[in-house]
Amino acid sequence: MAKYKKKRARQLQHDKFRDTTMTYVDRVTDKLEGKGRQVLYGIGAAIVIGLIIWAVTGWRSSRNDKASEALGHAIKIADAPIVATPVPGSNEPSFRTEKERAQKAVEEFQKVANNYGGSIGEYARYFAANNQLTLDRTKGLADLNSLTTSSVPEVATLSKFALAQAKEADGKYDEAATLYNDLVKLNSPIITPDTANLRLAMVDEKLGKKQEAADILFKMVEASRQAKDKNGKPVPQSAAAREATTELEKLDPARYAQLTPPPLPENLAM
Repeated sequence: MAKYKKKRARQLQHDKFRDTTMTYVDRVTDKLEGKGRQVLYGIGAAIVIGLIIWAVTGWRSSRNDKASEALGHAIKIADAPIVATPVPGSNEPSFRTEKERAQKAVEEFQKVANNYGGSIGEYARYFAANNQLTLDRTKGLADLNSLTTSSVPEVATLSKFALAQAKEADGKYDEAATLYNDLVKLNSPIITPDTANLRLAMVDEKLGKKQEAADILFKMVEASRQAKDKNGKPVPQSAAAREATTELEKLDPARYAQLTPPPLPENLAM
């Protein structure tokens, strides 16, 4: 009975951490809608990977439990609302400005990194670097660049993507294109080739390389429309492929018209 209670307590801790992080994913996604999905794009993916790590290692020791709980707390700080006047008596964190929130978030993520290290510490460093961009962009960029060689492959990939997006946002399109190209070659399930190729095409367009951009988008969409699963059924398009379709239609309507027609929904194909 005692073993059951201890196991159940850990399950509840797991659920609390999961709920905190997945709520953050949802809110970040909402914030990015209609904004080019540039700022903090990789954070949702990082949290998903963090949850996987939690599922595998989170119950092995009380230290890992505490590390995950600390990371969840830091994420909650990073997602706290910006309000001009804090609600009296509220136990939920809130901040008056983005910079105030970012400062506190950086402090909390750094505590996690310093106190626990390991995989969770690397994720904490990644989150800290993203928030550091709001406070000191030069330092944030340097921190992300350092993390592109992280011993945790997922963190290295996410950091390279965040760095590429920051370079793109700063108008350093050649540097961004190089990083996106690297990500395409990595063929990572975290930042997929479709996601990296979409951003690469957008950068090429900004560089005036409209033909190159159209080529990338066309290949993406065409491949997605012809993809089949092991049973020979069409594979649903990724979000990146759907966005590439829209971008290609705007960029090069003639090339868009050459695409293979999308597969019919299963209920109409019969």
